[in-house]
Amino acid sequence: MLLERTISQLDIGPVSPTRAAELGQLGYMQWLGALGSMADYRAEAMRAYTAAHPFIRTSPAIAVFCDLLVASTRMPIEPLPLALPARQRRGGAQARRAAI
Repeated sequence: MLLERTISQLDIGPVSPTRAAELGQLGYMQWLGALGSMADYRAEAMRAYTAAHPFIRTSPAIAVFCDLLVASTRMPIEPLPLALPARQRRGGAQARRAAI
């Protein structure tokens, strides 16, 4: 269930490469945090990749998410390029009111 939610959150269409990387990494971390403690990581990663793959062409954020899934299953194991997005102001209450 959380996998489908993560995919729908990432499938927002074209965004800048920087924003796609941020969103894809956040999506991966969200998905990873939701895995059960006894889950078979490889099987879950392949299931997530299979579910997200149809959206790769239309969503750069999902492409980053899929790239991270593939990279995490490669041998030998290497650190993934994960980072939280840089903090920045996005407009606060004024921006929320303008969006309505």
